[in-house]
Amino acid sequence: MTSDPIYVVDVFAQRRYAGNQLAVVLDSGDRTDEERLALTRETKFSEATFVTDSDPATDRYDVRIFDPIEEIPFAGHPTLGTAFVLREHVAPDRPDELTLTLGVGEVPVWIETDETGVETYWMRQPAPTFGERADPDSLARILGLSTDDIDSASPIQLVSTGLPTLIVPLTSRDALQRAATRQPAYDREFLDGFGHTNLLVFAPEGYEEADLSVRVFADYAGVPEDPATGSSNGCLAAYLVEHDYFETDEIDCTVEQGDEIDRPSRLHLRAARTAPDGDHGSIDVRVGGRVVPVLHGHLH
Repeated sequence: MTSDPIYVVDVFAQRRYAGNQLAVVLDSGDRTDEERLALTRETKFSEATFVTDSDPATDRYDVRIFDPIEEIPFAGHPTLGTAFVLREHVAPDRPDELTLTLGVGEVPVWIETDETGVETYWMRQPAPTFGERADPDSLARILGLSTDDIDSASPIQLVSTGLPTLIVPLTSRDALQRAATRQPAYDREFLDGFGHTNLLVFAPEGYEEADLSVRVFADYAGVPEDPATGSSNGCLAAYLVEHDYFETDEIDCTVEQGDEIDRPSRLHLRAARTAPDGDHGSIDVRVGGRVVPVLHGHLH
């Protein structure tokens, strides 16, 4: 078997050993899916990616994403982290734009550099879809909270930009810190009702200078709490516009996630409605963050 290069990066991180960890394998193509899944589990990370085909001349990079349970069509931090590795180690001349072909189709990634030279990786997520709404009493049981901790001014709703997430608005950061999935309510009420779906709770306060604080639970995938979740935060961005959370059709805000599990993360959300109210697919969703390299080596 070919010795494949592997890279580990921290995504949505302000420094090394923060954010969400990702393993990126420049896959020679002779590994089975069972081996890819086993490697993902070996890392103990939320996901690993495998670049199965690349042609820098035509800007084509085929990428497959695995979580500890299965292959998934899209995820946020794997998209940005893989783009970082491709830009630094595969694509010639470190281009400022790349396109990754994922299970959901082509996802564009670009890099913005501020006046201090800090690079932020951005992606445009697939158009959002809005699904069913959920009962606050049920979510209070699932999260071990009081119904008073759930913000009644905004709905609990399923949103997807490629990977579904149930969005739950909370009234305070204190409620956010107390939230945790509870058994048997999680299995009986959440999984039975929503299946393999991320559960995102958010509060209108940041820990430092952020606009919102977020936690994401994905017990079904073997990830009790995720430190930084680009796909779910893209769903949140669409939700904030759809429900006029900031009383505007366009948002540009910062989210903090991961502090409760000592993996502080910072995500940047941009979303704008580009057509009249009611056309959900017209909401343009973009998520950005920094990527920090940690290590590289070879698989045997």
